[in-house]
Amino acid sequence: MAWRFRPKDGKAAAFYKDYRRFVIERYENCTLSVVSIGEYHTGMNARKRKKYQKAGLEKASSNLDQVSALPVVGEFVNDSLPVVESENSFSQGKYLVYVGGGDRCKSMNHFLWSFLCALGEAQYLNRTLVMDLSICLSSIYTSSKQDEEGKDFRFYFDFEHLKEAASVLDKDQFWADWSKWQQKDGMNLHLVEDFRVTPMSLMEVKDALIMRKFGSVEPDNYWYRVCEGETESVVQRPWHLMWKSRRLMDIVSAIASKLNWDYDSVHVVRGEKARNKELWPNLDAHTSPDALLSTLRDKVDEGRNLYIATNEPDTSFFDPLKDKYTTHFLDEYKELWDETSEWYSETTKLNSGVPVEFD
Repeated sequence: MAWRFRPKDGKAAAFYKDYRRFVIERYENCTLSVVSIGEYHTGMNARKRKKYQKAGLEKASSNLDQVSALPVVGEFVNDSLPVVESENSFSQGKYLVYVGGGDRCKSMNHFLWSFLCALGEAQYLNRTLVMDLSICLSSIYTSSKQDEEGKDFRFYFDFEHLKEAASVLDKDQFWADWSKWQQKDGMNLHLVEDFRVTPMSLMEVKDALIMRKFGSVEPDNYWYRVCEGETESVVQRPWHLMWKSRRLMDIVSAIASKLNWDYDSVHVVRGEKARNKELWPNLDAHTSPDALLSTLRDKVDEGRNLYIATNEPDTSFFDPLKDKYTTHFLDEYKELWDETSEWYSETTKLNSGVPVEFD
């Protein structure tokens, strides 16, 4: 049985969708009673539907109510790339693309701040944003401790929601269409090489494509510089368009389900920062087991399930907390992204058959 739910004590607006096997008993008076409820995703018949569903066949209805506009976790994800319907529709479109710059391989916060500036400008100018779905993951997130190119935007963000709520095109597809039809249809390019040229001054540009080209000198080549100064009060970053990947949220939902939706959580940042006494002299002491126990004493009742999100590689560091809490860590749930998981299967398919590291 497929069912949507929101945890009783949950604060998130999202609905979750789960497939569970229910055993129902029918009595002589025709009343029904639920005898048992299976664990997360035990309803195998409901899951089979996913296998045969084809990408690109579903389109969001324009009259969806407010509830269905909330993110639903556990449903089929259709994050296939948008395709231009025809030469005519392409040649009549107006586009914005950002090229170059120093934002690549920066932190995820930096990426979002710059990307949403570009998306905000595209919406302000009523243009389609031409975006690069291949991103560089900063070394601060990778197991190799090196910047890693070639990560798909869809590994981390809900592209289905983005493409349905905003006008975006994949960069590679756009340039392929541009090379086919640009000269034939007389499509012109308007080049902007100074971030101080405001979106407001580009409102009257009639050319099909506005290209913002960024140089090599940081920080003047950061995309977010476009949205500074007088632009800040005019172009709004559309944060509501950026949802976390539903595949990742499936994993979050599964972990919460395994904890019966009854747990406390704490985020402990340590890792390299804790070892760098010069830059963060107090971090190691402030995140020690004794310090954590002192901090949590008045906030989390003894005996509770405590989920610890941390970049500390050795989770045994937190063993002293086990005297008061039942501790849980991400690595305890590896089956949710191992070779037998849906996440592994779907991200491998997105990545042209190459397995994806869960990072």
